[in-house]
Amino acid sequence: MSTSPPNLNIEALLKKIRRIEIVSNRLVDDLFAGRYRAAFRGQGLEFAETREYVPGDDVRAIDWNVTARAGKPFVKTFCEERERSILIALDVSASTLFGSKASRLETAVEIAATLTFSALKSNDKIGLLTFADGVRSYFPPRKGKNNALRLIREAASASPQPGPTDLEATLDFIARTLKRRTTVFLLSDFFVPNVGSVLFRRRDRLDLVAVSIAEPVENAFPNLGFVTLRDPETGATLEIDAGSKRVRTAVCERLANRRRALATRLQEARVDTIFVENGGDYAAALRDYFRQRERRR
Repeated sequence: MSTSPPNLNIEALLKKIRRIEIVSNRLVDDLFAGRYRAAFRGQGLEFAETREYVPGDDVRAIDWNVTARAGKPFVKTFCEERERSILIALDVSASTLFGSKASRLETAVEIAATLTFSALKSNDKIGLLTFADGVRSYFPPRKGKNNALRLIREAASASPQPGPTDLEATLDFIARTLKRRTTVFLLSDFFVPNVGSVLFRRRDRLDLVAVSIAEPVENAFPNLGFVTLRDPETGATLEIDAGSKRVRTAVCERLANRRRALATRLQEARVDTIFVENGGDYAAALRDYFRQRERRR
């Protein structure tokens, strides 16, 4: 039996991984390192030392035990906790296979790689989880370049999985598994029922950032004549006359309504959201979000 096709596939995969690493690393060097670091500071404060009180210090910081022993006032000082944990949760359900140029999954992988290199340059812990009808793979947050490169390669080699997306089970797993508050980037098209309530119930335990990836064709459905649309997750099919302007307009309106409804659900869930057009300038969307989060902090 010939082994040529597998070898070609491996070569293509390695080339793809290398391209993703180069593009993402360059973006981080040029645009994101400072923005990311400012936007995702440590999750709290940690004790540094006690020192003698000087006029102007906050009296609430007085260490009364040390003060009593020393016979003069001492205050506690704190420094920002620098270590952060980031988890990339990557939707690999069948719907992410769709794309007019690149698939939604390919765009999601490039965003994941960019976030991974940003975390690496800030010396943060970074992990990866893939999910579809449940958790498919999990790599806990760790530091280091070797870990970052491994995560990018795992993400790049992920393949879409059949079945509906079970976001609720995925978030339950994350909440049970992670022992400290973690920033979780959810990269998905969010074709998920009750997405708002699912996210809202976990937002106190997890620092959730929803990265919604939408296809540009959803804004301008092309004139393709009679076409059969198939739901990749359920297998249901529908034949439409895309040659009809009325039909195309109706499809675009329906998809636009869905996008507006999703934005409303995410806002009601009080979850940070980044909207990305598949094949568009995701770097600008990330940069804008980092800037907004930095201002809030």
